[in-house]
Amino acid sequence: MADIILRSNAIFDATSTEAHPGFVAIEGNRIAAVGSGDGAEFVSEGTQVFELGDALVSPGLTDVHCFFNGHLLQNSGADLSGVASVEDAIARVKANGMRPGYAIGHEFPLELLPVDEAVLDEAFGDMPCVLVGQWADGMAMNSAAEAKYGFTPAACWSEKAYLLLKEVICDTEMSVPIYRDYLAMMASLGVTSTKEMGYDDYWFIDEAAKLAEAGELTLRLNLMSQPVGAPANIAYGVATHDRFASHPQISFSGFNQMTDGSISQHEGEMKEPYLDADFCCAMDIDWAEHERQVLEADAAGLRFSLHTQGDAAIAHAIDIFEKCQRGEDGKVLLRQAMTDLEDADPVDLERMGELGIVAEVYPLIQSIADRAGKLAMIAEKIGSERGSHYWNRRKMIDSGVVVACGTDLPMTRDELGVGVYSACGGLFPEGGEPFNTQNMITAGELLKSWCAGGAYDLEQLDRLGTLEPGKLADIAVFDTNVLAIDPADARDTKCIMTIFDGKVVYQA
Repeated sequence: MADIILRSNAIFDATSTEAHPGFVAIEGNRIAAVGSGDGAEFVSEGTQVFELGDALVSPGLTDVHCFFNGHLLQNSGADLSGVASVEDAIARVKANGMRPGYAIGHEFPLELLPVDEAVLDEAFGDMPCVLVGQWADGMAMNSAAEAKYGFTPAACWSEKAYLLLKEVICDTEMSVPIYRDYLAMMASLGVTSTKEMGYDDYWFIDEAAKLAEAGELTLRLNLMSQPVGAPANIAYGVATHDRFASHPQISFSGFNQMTDGSISQHEGEMKEPYLDADFCCAMDIDWAEHERQVLEADAAGLRFSLHTQGDAAIAHAIDIFEKCQRGEDGKVLLRQAMTDLEDADPVDLERMGELGIVAEVYPLIQSIADRAGKLAMIAEKIGSERGSHYWNRRKMIDSGVVVACGTDLPMTRDELGVGVYSACGGLFPEGGEPFNTQNMITAGELLKSWCAGGAYDLEQLDRLGTLEPGKLADIAVFDTNVLAIDPADARDTKCIMTIFDGKVVYQA
């Protein structure tokens, strides 16, 4: 008999792109049955039955590209939101942001940047102090922080700040409670699996393992190392992979690496020169070194995700993956992946499908852009023909590419309705005419990618990602059936229940 029965007019099992009326029966931590009736035959006196009406029942969402360390940096130390002056910020940090060996505050108003370093030197002396700007967009620091962490206000993006991140994440008295809050947030969004990026040797693994042992880890955590302080540490990767090979909730699969940057900054590597510049990329990318690391990892049984944005960078990454171990069908043996894929040549998306390279896309990326600014940037930098290839998930799926969904959290969050609005409706936050409608996918295709596609990417599809008997009971319920409405009306969709490992871990 079942412990839980979910009844709904919209059961989405992620084996197709449609939803149907029916039920899901859960026994212990596994799905016992999925059917078209009401599941009465699985009900006993102790069964908890949820009558969900038109709510959408789906596998739990999988976020294949997120950064707890970024979320942590935005929530560490003193809350500086709303301070009117640098002096007010200093007072708050002294009251609430003094940590063992350093001082920190977050949500520092951007309009107060830059800050005279001498003011912070006088206030904190030899104690390293960092004021993290709103959305981690800019920072202020004293001389001691610059010396200890090796970055400056002029170069303070997260990869440059990795030593500060290590300090903060190893401060477990602060970081563990923030991670508990992070888990609760993810559960409230219907997320039951993540691929978490950590810089170099991921410093939070031991704490995550302790939470799992205590029954507090309410998602399945797949870890990837992003080399920033040194090249990919293959020995560390193999040891960590083996350490968690049989763990029910934690795994380690390989490495993530940035290659090019944003097209808006001329840093996306393009096949043809920018229209407003006489070069194809403002960055000098060491593709030979990327290839060396990818092939060394592949030989050791570890996969790579290469972050690519311009069409030439995408083509270069495919060239590298083409040299990896492949099966008789010509496809890569490991789940080699590419992240972002901002503006891809359709020919290269066909190559990805032939090679079995996974596309890790950001379905909410359009939700943080403005229509006028984005279209003006595209027209100025690359023109309408190349601009027509922007965010081309339609061609990915039509070319046989397995698509998985990531958020680059904290850049965006796993808000299903906003993802449908953007990736299926092609709409910017302010509405108006849809953008590149020829590249849009259906809500069913998007949700399947967010569930089954993510599980495939994380090599978990044999036990997660679809609602099928025998699979682990990781399930999300949403108040709106986004498959049955206009994407323009999807933004207000909310998760109302999350089940992880057969237990309700969130209920609105």
